Amino acid sequence: MTEYDADAIVTGALGDLVPEATWRRPVLLDADLLILVTGGHGSAELDFRALPCRPGTLLRAHPGQALRCLGAHLDACVVRWSAGTLRGLDVDPDTVAAYRQLAGEDEDAVISEVTQLAVDAERHRGVPAARALLRHQLAVLLLRLHLIGGAEERPAARAESATFHRFCQEVERGYQHTRRVEDYAARLGCSVRTLTRACLAVTGRSAKQVIDERVALQASRLLAATDEPIAQIGRRLGFPEPTNFGRFFTREVGVSPGAFRAAREQPLPVRMVRPRPPVDAPAPNGRA
Repeated sequence: MTEYDADAIVTGALGDLVPEATWRRPVLLDADLLILVTGGHGSAELDFRALPCRPGTLLRAHPGQALRCLGAHLDACVVRWSAGTLRGLDVDPDTVAAYRQLAGEDEDAVISEVTQLAVDAERHRGVPAARALLRHQLAVLLLRLHLIGGAEERPAARAESATFHRFCQEVERGYQHTRRVEDYAARLGCSVRTLTRACLAVTGRSAKQVIDERVALQASRLLAATDEPIAQIGRRLGFPEPTNFGRFFTREVGVSPGAFRAAREQPLPVRMVRPRPPVDAPAPNGRA
């Protein structure tokens, strides 16, 4: 996949996302992606959730997530864009589910739109006048995917959902600096009890668990997709002492940071991990 500017839409194949022929280990994504599987059978690992893939499988990935696709003959069309691409259009790409198996008329419609987008992106590459066309094609595709998902998949608007959504946004901005629920409550102008109640209502987990899970996820991404020293990863995430980071990671993930990194080239069993139902919150994207 070629270089692109801040507003460009680029299409390509799975192999364009990795520097080598095989997905030896996960890669950290630097852009928003839609991946439509067009041939073969295999699996995708998106933030360490193993997802079965076959023709009609659609993946929605965010910048900062860890992705690995496995399958000897797994082919897919990839649509890639960045934060400013959809600015000004009435579409929210975060309403699209991370994983969906399309079928029937829905699959036919999405294949048609992805194919046309890919054709136009290639035919009009570098043509400034084509940007509006591609932006609107992408917006229509995302709106269709949102409608396919159905309104019943997203919780009804309520006070707890709004508080949880704001809390997740603050966690994205601050998880590298603090894991204290009190700090986030102060930023949001509410009580710790209110935050905990909102998190329990939406996810079944406490506010502290939500924060710690976000930190553990980022640690897992960096351990799996980079060669950064473990102690340095710990410091980046607010653990000056490597032993404290090791204890935290082992408690959250179940294995030590070193063991997790050593196993990063091993595929995840698809049967062990199932897609979580969507919640009314932004996907963790790893942006600092």
